[in-house]
Amino acid sequence: MASESKDTTSLTASYKSPENEHFTIAQNIPTPPTTSVQDKTHFLEALRKAVTDTQEQINNELTARMEKDKAREAASGATVAARLGADEDKEEENYGEEVQEED
Repeated sequence: MASESKDTTSLTASYKSPENEHFTIAQNIPTPPTTSVQDKTHFLEALRKAVTDTQEQINNELTARMEKDKAREAASGATVAARLGADEDKEEENYGEEVQEED
């Protein structure tokens, strides 16, 4: 999401999860002083860099959370694969067929 004030444009990304800490990443990008092509080009370059940096920070944050989740599951003796295994086997068995759920 990008919001704009007179002097800067803000790029903000927020993450919320019931199991993990929330985080917000915000970067300010100077608004072009004029509407010239050169100023717009510099602004778009800065915006592109801010988006790339934000994406990298998000990936790092989510990777760290995945590692914590894996460690927590390993400590409890339950793995995602074990929990999902039965569902995946059922899906593979019924692949391409319409299956009615039992109530």
